[in-house]
Amino acid sequence: MKIHLASVFVEDQSKALRFYTDVLGFVKKHDVAVGEDRWLTVVSPEDPDGPELLLEPSGHPAARPYMTALVKDGIPAISFAVDDVRAEFDRLREHGVRFTQEPLEAGTVTTAVLDDTCGNLVQIVHSE
Repeated sequence: MKIHLASVFVEDQSKALRFYTDVLGFVKKHDVAVGEDRWLTVVSPEDPDGPELLLEPSGHPAARPYMTALVKDGIPAISFAVDDVRAEFDRLREHGVRFTQEPLEAGTVTTAVLDDTCGNLVQIVHSE
């Protein structure tokens, strides 16, 4: 068994697509109209046939309270592996990304947390 699809609720799918592709560097995999919303997924350019991230519209009644509670408590909705947290932190800051946690080393793990501009906190992590 392996992960095929994970999702993150977003307030605006178009805005999320721009952020996750233009800023974070993912590539669009699927973009299919489904009523007023879209089945919109992105993947890592390093693994285009790997796990997809669904940029899920936050229209479900439970989505907004869930997203708000996570952000209020500083809990990332999703985590992405990077080779160098400090380098990625610097690159993303140059793109105007706001971080709620600067790079933090905890033993063999380094993390940082950013605001995806679409209602979520996102963690970047490197493990040695």
